[in-house]
Amino acid sequence: MSRAASEKSPNPFGCLPSASTIPANDLAVWTPVLDAPPDRTAPTDRQTPENPESTPGPQISPTAESLRCQELAEPGQMLKSLQWELNRIQRTVRQTLQSKLQGLVGQSLSSLNENRELASSIQKMLDTHSLRIRCPQCGHASILRVSPRKGMPGGAFVLDHTIDGKRTFHGGSSSVPPIQLTAKPERKATAAAKTQAQPAAAGTPETKVG
Repeated sequence: MSRAASEKSPNPFGCLPSASTIPANDLAVWTPVLDAPPDRTAPTDRQTPENPESTPGPQISPTAESLRCQELAEPGQMLKSLQWELNRIQRTVRQTLQSKLQGLVGQSLSSLNENRELASSIQKMLDTHSLRIRCPQCGHASILRVSPRKGMPGGAFVLDHTIDGKRTFHGGSSSVPPIQLTAKPERKATAAAKTQAQPAAAGTPETKVG
């Protein structure tokens, strides 16, 4: 194609300079430079060691942190919460045992020894969880026992407890009485036990046998 024809033909890319219109000295300089593809191996701002803040670290939940500080600052509150949890567990155990033992109420075996073994097994189970049977007559915590009784081959089921310092027996039926569980009362320390627990007075001279 001639130069005149090329100048008259429409150019969809606009008017581009041709080699004839560019000075000879500028031909080498005009060479178009295409953008090079980005180097994906180059470290980014988040990967450079000069910018340590850009790397996200482990995040601590503010709720867990505040709870931890609260527990360390208030050990009394933690102990109260633990005691509340223990009371809840003990209450659940007491209610479960009481519900299961209702199946034995009104039951009796043929001999005195068998009924004594039955009462002893019930009491051992209650002792494991520091429980007692509430006496339906007086309301005191009591121990289930079986005593020999005339006219009763299997003996009499009685509730053994201490009232005003005196050992008392209530009940006396031929079968297992109604069972309502209660907590085992704490024992009162005797004066003799307190005396034995007291340490010797400081500064007491030692006697030497020579």
